[in-house]
Amino acid sequence: MQQQPNNPLYGKTLEAIVTELVEHYGWKELGARIRINCFNDNPSIKSSLKFLRKTDWARKKVEELYLNRD
Repeated sequence: MQQQPNNPLYGKTLEAIVTELVEHYGWKELGARIRINCFNDNPSIKSSLKFLRKTDWARKKVEELYLNRD
C-alpha cells in the first residue's frame, strides 16, 4: 500500500472515525449533523459501519465532518 502523507485520513479506519465522532458529539448530535437513520434510530457502531461501508455519499459526509469537527 502506498503512503499518503498529505491525506489526513491515512491510517484511520472507518470504525475509528465513527467512534471518535460519537465520543466527541454523542449519537443525538451526530444524527442532527448528518441526518441518516443509522445515527438516529437505535444507533450502534456496528450498524453504522455496515451502512457506511455500502453507502459512499454517507461515508463522505462522515469523513468531511471528521475533518472539520469543532
